[in-house]
Amino acid sequence: MKALIFAAGKGTRLKPFTDHHPKALAKVNDVPLLERNIHYLKNFGIKDFVINIHHFGSQIVDFLNKNDNFGCRIEISDETEELLETGGGLIFARRFLDHGEDFLIMNADILTNININALVEYHKKIKDFATLAVSDRESSRKLLFNDDMVLRGWLNVQTGEQRLAEFNKGFKALAFSGVHCINPVIFEKIKRTGKFSIMEEYLDLMQTEHIHGFVHQDILIDVGRPESVIEAEKYFK
Repeated sequence: MKALIFAAGKGTRLKPFTDHHPKALAKVNDVPLLERNIHYLKNFGIKDFVINIHHFGSQIVDFLNKNDNFGCRIEISDETEELLETGGGLIFARRFLDHGEDFLIMNADILTNININALVEYHKKIKDFATLAVSDRESSRKLLFNDDMVLRGWLNVQTGEQRLAEFNKGFKALAFSGVHCINPVIFEKIKRTGKFSIMEEYLDLMQTEHIHGFVHQDILIDVGRPESVIEAEKYFK
């Protein structure tokens, strides 16, 4: 299985580090996030990667070359000309991923110990085109699922704003974990082009398609702010 790691973002919340470096190379206990996530996914047998780059992208390429790609096959989806966000980034990387086999997507600034094998097994069992890892944790935005764990809405916890596929019948509100398992048929379903968030597309597609959530209770830290680096260092040695 291939994995697409989103490493293109500007990482503005991690300033001043990201004034001169890509956020994917921010270190937790002296190990860059990107290196940690490559090793994490290698533990589940994944050795074939696509990494998208934009902000200080050449530093990521140099880092990978210096480390011989950590013994993996790595292709670079180069968004130097325009940062395309998660949805646009996925479409831009289509040539690397649209080969008939499921693939994984992971944000470079997420650190977790989710059991990837369990996620993939669940994804293959339900035969969706997209399965989203989610957990019950604090977050300003939540995804809403029915009793069958099918995506039915989105909630802004702070403002109360909702986007719903149907009346909210006590849906479960869970936070997206930045890890998803995808079938390449998604490329035929996505309508947007250019720069867009994949979550916007999911919220459109939930009107007509089944998108399931995979619930986990594992550690998950969004290493997007300097204080979250300190938190991550408690769990990831």
